[in-house]
Amino acid sequence: MGILDNFERGLERAVNGAFAKTFRSGLQPVEIAAAIKRELDINAVVVDRDRILAPNSFVVRLSPTDYQRMTKLGHALSDELLQIIQKHAKRQSYQFAGGVSVKLSPDASLTDGVLQVDANTIKGSINWAPVLDIDGKRHPLTKSRTIIGRGSDADITLADTGTSRKHIEITWDGKRGHIRDLGSTNGSKVNGRAVTQAALEPDSEISIGQTRIIYRVLPQTAAPARDAAAVGDQTVAQPSVGDDFWRNL
Repeated sequence: MGILDNFERGLERAVNGAFAKTFRSGLQPVEIAAAIKRELDINAVVVDRDRILAPNSFVVRLSPTDYQRMTKLGHALSDELLQIIQKHAKRQSYQFAGGVSVKLSPDASLTDGVLQVDANTIKGSINWAPVLDIDGKRHPLTKSRTIIGRGSDADITLADTGTSRKHIEITWDGKRGHIRDLGSTNGSKVNGRAVTQAALEPDSEISIGQTRIIYRVLPQTAAPARDAAAVGDQTVAQPSVGDDFWRNL
């Protein structure tokens, strides 16, 4: 029996095109992922022999109680929902008309444990922007050059005595990121490899001192269509595919 069988058993198709299911043990993130994947499969349309178009906009409606529980997961949930969508689409050879968006929304008409997913296809363009995830906090890179270190004059100051006052700089030219070590005492690594300077790919892991930094390139939330997941009042995004949250989905 597959990992999703217990979650998907009894999942019913609602007359308005949304899914609904009651989960005895309380709503879990994996059930949201399963419902979204089911919507992808049911609403995918064969455009021609080489193209299958799938919905790219999802509104997940939850009871107010479940909504509050899910919003407490913040970026961990929203980022991974996007990754799971992209991963499933890749497996099924689905294509999207624009960026993928996921929004959680409270619905007072739903009881606890019930979810509904509304799926639509929205065409749009994507504008990308770099961010750094450091110790659970997201730092947008708003300048072309950002200095990181333990010094108070750094653009991003770290409470890490293993880093130099000005340890590294991250540059962004509008399309690509680049890292340069600023003559630090303990050096810098990208994805485990010591570097003095290097190009940064999305989801690169930067290590300086005892600090782990994840470099991401995300769609700007002002774009009409983007890879973005909204949880509560936060909108965050993740265009790449990862396996670290629900590895077997």
